[in-house]
Amino acid sequence: MQQNRNLARKPRIVVIGGGTGLSVMLRGLKQKPLDITAIVTVADDGGSSGILREELQIPPPGDIRSVISSLADTEPLLAEVLQYRFHNGTGLAGHSLGNLILAAMTDITGDFVTGITELSRVLAVRGRVLPAANQAIVLKAEMMDGSIVVGESSIPKAGGTIRRVFIEPEAVEALPEAVEALRAADAILIGPGSLYTSIIPNLIVPKLAEAIINSDAVKLFVCNVMTQPGETDNYSVSDHLEAIHSHIGHHLFDYVIVNDGEIPSQVQDLYAEKGAKAVHLDLEEVTRRGYKVIADRLVLFRTYLRHDAAKLSQHIYQLVEDWMLRKG
Repeated sequence: MQQNRNLARKPRIVVIGGGTGLSVMLRGLKQKPLDITAIVTVADDGGSSGILREELQIPPPGDIRSVISSLADTEPLLAEVLQYRFHNGTGLAGHSLGNLILAAMTDITGDFVTGITELSRVLAVRGRVLPAANQAIVLKAEMMDGSIVVGESSIPKAGGTIRRVFIEPEAVEALPEAVEALRAADAILIGPGSLYTSIIPNLIVPKLAEAIINSDAVKLFVCNVMTQPGETDNYSVSDHLEAIHSHIGHHLFDYVIVNDGEIPSQVQDLYAEKGAKAVHLDLEEVTRRGYKVIADRLVLFRTYLRHDAAKLSQHIYQLVEDWMLRKG
C-alpha cells in the first residue's frame, strides 16, 4: 500500500548548488515528473550580484536568477530576456536584467524570498527556488599557508591551495522552507558546481547539512567534469568527496555520478590554456570509501564543455525511481 502511495505522487527532489552547472542540469530535470526544489547559494559577491548586494543590502540575485530561468516554463525569448546583460549605460553596464527584476520584486514585496516566489509564479517556474538563507553571507577561505581570503569572487583568484572555507556570520539562519524541503525529500542532489564557492557554502549553513545527514532520502553527488583553476587544481573525484567530508564530518552520499566519456584532445587543449583539466575518476578509491558510482559519457561540447542535461537527468530520475520502489 505504501509503495502504491509513493508511486502515486511525483518524487520530491531537492537540488543544492549554484552557478552554471546547476542551471544546465535543471533544464533537463524539469522535463521529468519530479517535484523540484532548488536551494541556491547566497555567497556571490562579484559582478552585478555583488553591486546589488552592496548597494541595496539584499542577498545576491545572480545564481537565483539563473535557476529561475532554467526552471521557467516560458517562451525561450522571455528566458533570454531574464538573462540579458547590459553592455552600455552609466550604472547599467554589467547588470543582468533578471537581477534588476529580482531586486525590484524584493523592494515591492518587502522580502527577498517573497520576491523570488512571486517572480517564479509569473514565469511559471516548474518547482520552487529557495535561497539557502534570507540574507547574504560572506564566504572566506583559509589557504594552506594560513592566509585568509575574503569574498567568493576573490577565492579562485588568490593563487593558493584552499584548506577550508567558512562563512560569516557563522550563526546565519538557514531558510526554514529550505530545511523543511530537505526533511520531506525523497532525493537530495548536490552539484555540479564550483566546489568551494557554490556547493560547500550551502552545506556549511547551519541546519542544512544536519537536515541532509538526518534525511532518509537517496543522496546523489554529481561531480564536475573539469577541474576549476584556483579551486580544484588536479582534483580527482575522491578529492571532491573528501573536501565535502572534511567540511561536514559525515559521509553524505549514496551515489556519485561522474563522466567517464573521453574528452576530445582539442577541447582538453582549450581548457588547459585556462589551467583546467578533466577530473580524474579514481574509481577504486571512490568505491573503497563506500560510494556507488554511476559512470557514463555525460558531456557535450559547443562553446563550452557542459553536462549532457538529458542523459544526466535520465540517470538521476532512474536512481530516484528505483529508490522510491525499494523504499516502498
